[in-house]
Formats: sequence, structure tokens, C-alpha cells
Amino acid sequence: MDYPLSPAALPAFLLADPRVADALAQRDVGTVFALAHELAGISFNKLAEACGIRAERVSKMARGTGAHTSLPVLERVCDGLRIPGAHFGLAERPWENNPSSTNARPEIPHGDDPMKRREVLRGALAAGLAGAGLAALTDTRHTLDAALADHTTADLGYWEGTAERFGYGYHGQAPTAVLADLVVDFAEMKPLFSAPQTVTSRARLCHVAGQMAGMTAIILHDLGDRREAHAWFHTAGRAAEESGDNHLNSWVLAREAMVPLNFGAPQGAADLAERARHLAGDQPSSSAALASAVGARAYALQGNRQAALAALDDVEHLMDRLDPGQQADTWFGYPEQKHHVHLSQALTLLGETDRAYATQARALELSRSPSLMTRALIAIDRATCLLHDGHADEAARTAAQAYGELPAAYRTGLTRTRTAALYRALPQQAPGAEDLREALALHA
Repeated sequence: MDYPLSPAALPAFLLADPRVADALAQRDVGTVFALAHELAGISFNKLAEACGIRAERVSKMARGTGAHTSLPVLERVCDGLRIPGAHFGLAERPWENNPSSTNARPEIPHGDDPMKRREVLRGALAAGLAGAGLAALTDTRHTLDAALADHTTADLGYWEGTAERFGYGYHGQAPTAVLADLVVDFAEMKPLFSAPQTVTSRARLCHVAGQMAGMTAIILHDLGDRREAHAWFHTAGRAAEESGDNHLNSWVLAREAMVPLNFGAPQGAADLAERARHLAGDQPSSSAALASAVGARAYALQGNRQAALAALDDVEHLMDRLDPGQQADTWFGYPEQKHHVHLSQALTLLGETDRAYATQARALELSRSPSLMTRALIAIDRATCLLHDGHADEAARTAAQAYGELPAAYRTGLTRTRTAALYRALPQQAPGAEDLREALALHA
């Protein structure tokens, strides 16, 4: 019986690699898949097809470390990758005595002498399109296919899904826990950058990297680490530029603008927001709306009332034109609730307390369970409005309650900065000032 060469057959050099030999001896199929992908450029889809295993399962096994000892799986891997049975401690496979089905390569020299290789190959082909000549052609085509193939397509689907999952925010998890997950996933994604890719695949990979680096920066900002947040936003911006997606680049800049915005540099925030707004262009988008909202807050902090109100008009106009996808309640979208959270801060800073109270109430109405961070920040805005309206005691109690009820993981960075700013603005004789001071001291 004829057993044709498998398209995922491991080349002889790979079988001779000590790392592969050790994995085979341990029956560690996952490592075999990983090395076949890394060293021979065989896609997970081809490995899956050859071995009769789902591509998603192959990808997961390649990222794992455990051995797989199921006999049926070992036999399918042996046959699909043309690994002689002895390597896995199995009996000789039926195809092993068929020369056309093994991993043996034609005797065409692969050294540094192109003239000699050319002469030998000419002679082989002159003898007919069969045997060593045809095998050498096939080998060359497979090598070219490997260079052109979009090897990372299956992996990218997984990582695009991962970025989407992170985009839904904390969901009750501590910021540090989400940050740890992001860092671990980055380490697993890193090898993709050195794999052969098409232009489209590279752009998709950079897009995912930009999103994940941007989310890492958001968490660092929330935790109060301005330096690291800026560094990660810079990395996110580089990835976004390489992806060719101006809206992602605009989103990164608008998000980065929130670092100086919340930590005492409103001019820097305004500059970044303007750059983000320019990149977003004239079409309505979540990144354009976010940039305008952040710009409004930055101008309000500077006391530039006219510019702040103009930016608020811009974001209100954009909000009316966003499609449902752009209003998704994620870190990448601009949902109505997030819109009102930004309005609350801008209107609070402008002293427009009646409008601020209304937008704070609307932000809470739009979600039955707003995030811990959102609920606390809205409460601190409300306290600031109360202080502006002359109710210092109630302002202090409102802020002290909101800050004191936060879990320890959320009493750092942004929430602490906003609460401390309110405390400094309180008259020292205000009855509730002591409660707020104690809340800040207790959770320092």
C-alpha cells in the first residue's frame, strides 16, 4: 500500500534535535507541537489536520507542559507527523518501510555552495520530474509556503478573544489580579512576534498587542503608578501605529491623557487629547468621543471654561451618532454610562452643580451594578459638588463613606488622589473633615 508524504511530516533535522528527541521520549506531545511550530514553521492548523485533533486543542497543548500518554492520540501523532513508532516507544508503523512516506529528504546538497547545488539539481531534473528532482522541488515549495503562510491565524483568533475578554474591565476583580493575568498572557503571546507572518497577520498581532498594552496602562493608572502607565501607553502607541489603525492609536492617546489629567498636569492632558481627537478624524467613533470628553475635563481643570464647554458640545454631538458597537460597555467603547461619568467630572470642575447632579444620577441609573471604581468616583464628584454649594459637612461625610467602603485594592491611585484633593479643599473647621481625614489615614 502506498502511504503519501504527510504535509505536516516532521523534517529529519527536527527529529534529530535533542529537544524534540527528549519530548518524544517523554511522550510530551504538546512540546512536540510547539517545537514543530517554532522550528519548522508548521502551522497549528496543519498539525491538527494531520493528527485528527482540533486546532484549538493543538494550540492549547503547545502552550502546555504536560505529557499526553493516550495511545490513540500517540498513534495519530505518529502517523500524522510521520514519526517512527520507536520514538514514542510504539511498534513500527505500517508506513515506515515506504520510502515515499518517510521524513527522508532527497540527496540534494543544502550547503553553502550554490553552484554545486544548482548542477546536481539540474541533473536530477533532467532525468525526469520524479525522484530526487521532484522531491527537491516539493521541498523548496514547502519552504516557501512556510515563509508565506499565515501561521499565526489560529493563535491570533485566541488572542483577539483574550483582548476582548479583558476589555470588559475588572468585573469585581482586584486591579492587581487583572494586571497579573495580563502580564502572564503577554509572556505567552511574545513568541508570535518572531514567527513568520503575512502583513495582515502582523497587523492583527500588533492590534492585539496595542489593546493589551493599553489595558495594562489603564490598570497602572488606576493603581497610581504614573511612570509605568506612561511607559505602557508608549508601547501601546507603537503597536497601534504598526497595526495601521488610527482609531486604536487615538484611543491609546485619549486614555494616556487621563494620566496627567488625574495627577495634576491638565495642560499635558489637553495636548494628548487634542492629538487623539485629530487622529480620530471627522467620523463618529468611540475614540473621538473619549478624546473630546477627556479634553473637556482637562480644559475645565485649567479654568478654560469656553474650551471646556466647546469640547462638551463636541462629545454630546458625537454621542448621538455612535452606533451600538461603538457604545459597547468595554474599555474600548464609549457607552452612555461612561459618557455621564466623564460629564460628571467636567461639570463638577466647572461648578455646574445642577447639571452634574443630574448626570451623576443618570450614570448610576444606567447600570444596576456599576463598578466599584465608578461608584466611588461618582460619589466623590457628588461630594465636590456639595462642597461647591456650601455643604461642607455633607460633602466630607459622602466622600468618607464612599472611600471607606472600598475594598483595600481600590483605595489606591485614582480614588485616593481624588479623595485627598477634596479633603484639602474642605474648611478645616468643617465637622465632617475629621471623618474624612481618618478614612484617609486608616487606609493609607
